[in-house]
Amino acid sequence: MTTIAILGLGEAGRLYARGLARAGATVRGHDPHHRLGDPDVPQFATLAETLAGADVALSLVTGQAAASVAGDALPHMPAGSVYADLNTAAPDVKQRIARLAADRGRDMADVAVLAPVVREGHRTPLLASGAGARELAVRLAPYQVPVDVIDGDAGDAARLRLLRSVFMKGLAALVLEGTRAARSVGAEEWLRAQIAAELGPDGALLVDRLIEGTRRHAARREHEVRAALDAIDESGQPADMTRATLAWFERIVGEQRDP
Repeated sequence: MTTIAILGLGEAGRLYARGLARAGATVRGHDPHHRLGDPDVPQFATLAETLAGADVALSLVTGQAAASVAGDALPHMPAGSVYADLNTAAPDVKQRIARLAADRGRDMADVAVLAPVVREGHRTPLLASGAGARELAVRLAPYQVPVDVIDGDAGDAARLRLLRSVFMKGLAALVLEGTRAARSVGAEEWLRAQIAAELGPDGALLVDRLIEGTRRHAARREHEVRAALDAIDESGQPADMTRATLAWFERIVGEQRDP
């Protein structure tokens, strides 16, 4: 049986922790800010206790905290274990974590989460690159975790994830802009229905998720869009739409800060 340490028990972390435990893995959790309170997932006060005997560590914190958490956790990772960073962060952050892991003789997997975890829990599709990617896929396979491994270094999966964000966060910004304008003329429900029809059978649910998810996670998604903008700028391609998307997320964060 594989022992999996979950670092970060926020919205995504708790879903992974509970789902993996119920799928048969031995799960250990750590988060100084959240209490999970699940008898199937013992929660430990220190990283040393959490990582003792772990075969895999899944970091589900934030992009801003990813490197710091890795630096604190890696000294406690057992020999032969895999450190997987599932946070949305710039490629250079993932590369920095990979170097920290290599310095400790550990393999690191750069993991991109390709759908909202609230939808499919620990069965959410993942994309992984880096030295530990293939071993991570092997160790998680018995627990129905879909990991698509690509050839490449740490940072390659993160880059693809950010390019996906160009579309998904841009779509969210378009929906917000359209529905707000429609609301001002009393036509919000009509426009929502029009958009939903174009998005397919689950269109109405997707529109709701785009709007509510953006409101709930505005600060984190603003950071994600900034990283996506940097990725486009590095490619040398135009980034007009993503700059406009960033303006929308900045506006929403500002509204939440100063209602």
